[in-house]
Amino acid sequence: RIADAYSANMFLVSWAEIAQSNKPIISIQPSFARSLFIPRNPPSFHSSLHDLYVSISASPRPSDPKPEFQSEPLINRIYYVTGENLNLMQKLASSNGVKRTKLESFSAFLWKMVAEAAAAKVKGKKNLVAKMGVVVDGRKMLCNGDKNKEAIMGSYFGNVVSIPYGGKPVEELMEKPLSWVAEKVHEFLEIGLTEEHFLGLVDWVEVHRPAPGLSRIYCGHGKEEGPSFVVSSGQRFPESKVDFGWGKPVFASYHFPWGGDSGYVMPMPSSTGNGDWLVYMHLLEAHLNFMEVRAPQIFWPFSRDYHFNRH
Repeated sequence: RIADAYSANMFLVSWAEIAQSNKPIISIQPSFARSLFIPRNPPSFHSSLHDLYVSISASPRPSDPKPEFQSEPLINRIYYVTGENLNLMQKLASSNGVKRTKLESFSAFLWKMVAEAAAAKVKGKKNLVAKMGVVVDGRKMLCNGDKNKEAIMGSYFGNVVSIPYGGKPVEELMEKPLSWVAEKVHEFLEIGLTEEHFLGLVDWVEVHRPAPGLSRIYCGHGKEEGPSFVVSSGQRFPESKVDFGWGKPVFASYHFPWGGDSGYVMPMPSSTGNGDWLVYMHLLEAHLNFMEVRAPQIFWPFSRDYHFNRH
């Protein structure tokens, strides 16, 4: 509730600037103006927000005992995905003259992989649904082309993200081509790429006060059994600016030990600058093992030798 990844990046850059004696003043003065998110009167939001968010007090509790597919804990691993493979994914995910982004393409590929891993783990199990969310930063959406507001929002320190998500039957995700899955990713992402979505989210939060809200993809599986995970994006990590005086970092990643049943994936650009991604994954061990065997040419385990091998 306090800060998102954008804010964390601002903090790291400011910390690095302060650490260097030749930069006594930080380049971005953080803004804590919560007044940027004044709810409307009367409040107004689309019914789709009820599908995406739930009040903590009304959220379903994680099942106990856990479903068969969720019998193991989630673990952390870091892989690198080469720029060549990302370009290939993007090519396969694009169709009919529509070019998907690398994040959409990678997310679609991962959605298919998790679905296939879930099916392999509980063979014969029917009606499994794999759910995936993608984190969206609302700062630019809330500016609506206003350059002055864009500058203010660019320095806002807080949480301005939404997590639209979709759920599809495991069999469908396995059978359909990557371009079809990428189209479904784009469809649910579009919900969160508007000013009205974030204005509505502000109103939704206000209506449910004082109880905090939670993205539904994080709060259990409800009636639909199957894996769920969220893909964020660290592509804007300001690596070149996070210099504490002894050089730029050669490695940066995230850690997400939140204790729930949903997974978390954070792809970040490699500091080699060669187009590779470093991908932090917080998923079921069985699913990670499956992906390493099923697609070893895609998910390369990260090691200390990576930078020597990929330069």
